[in-house]
Amino acid sequence: MPPPVSSSMQSARQRLADQLRQIREDAGLTGRELARRARWKAGVSKVSRIEHGHRPISAADLRTWCEVCGVPPERTEELLAEMRAVAGMWQTHRQLNRGGLKGRQERLRDEYWRVKLSRVYQTKVIPGLLQTSAMTTVYLTQARKEQHLALDDVAAAVEARMQRQECLKRPDARWLFCLEEDVLWYRPGPVEVHREQLRHLLSAMCRPTVSLGIIPRDIDRRGVSPDESFTMVDTELVGVELVSGTLTITAPDEIRLYAEAWDRLWSLAVHGEAARALISEALEVLDRPR
Repeated sequence: MPPPVSSSMQSARQRLADQLRQIREDAGLTGRELARRARWKAGVSKVSRIEHGHRPISAADLRTWCEVCGVPPERTEELLAEMRAVAGMWQTHRQLNRGGLKGRQERLRDEYWRVKLSRVYQTKVIPGLLQTSAMTTVYLTQARKEQHLALDDVAAAVEARMQRQECLKRPDARWLFCLEEDVLWYRPGPVEVHREQLRHLLSAMCRPTVSLGIIPRDIDRRGVSPDESFTMVDTELVGVELVSGTLTITAPDEIRLYAEAWDRLWSLAVHGEAARALISEALEVLDRPR
């Protein structure tokens, strides 16, 4: 099972901190002497907090650290790149939507044209690449309200997400989706929107580049508990969307854990006609007279 997502950023920060401590020790400096040469008013306590991962280091402080310890410029740039990667692991929805919902959707649209293998595990919502425009409107309208966004660009954001779905036609890419069955039953919008969405799932399954698996509610899942929803992009990163923001994981050992979790979950899912039967069952309930 993957580690708690709250530990991912901390472990990445600690990896950087460990490198900085090793650099200081290799230079033959104590924390107190490093702080004195760097002219940091907080003194050795600042060095200690950085080395223990309790405080993120700034770009200016990292450059000073490397300069005091005699680190070559190319190594300093490598550490700066790692520092920026750590800082970028966690972004709040407010940060991501700073330029509006449309801007975020356009950035995602462009990124997806480079993907070769996408694996999405979802416990709550229909994945964006499989949504109808009506369902996307429901989800993004809800997101705008929850995130208190002043700009109303939902319609433009919906159009950008629909454009992103064109990537499903790429013959050089594979798009795998693993849904918990409950996703088929959650109804965030009107009945007609949900009905159209389920029918769209049946249609999407016919695409040669798309594989859809559904984990039945009643399956024996001893040893395989539901995990947080996540998206794996090739073997390079994992994105985990939380209530307040998005966590991006790039550490190879953690990506490997998510890949193992994916394999366990995918093995529980039913595919083909069995998956169609689950979708059809949810549709039949919607079609019953009320």
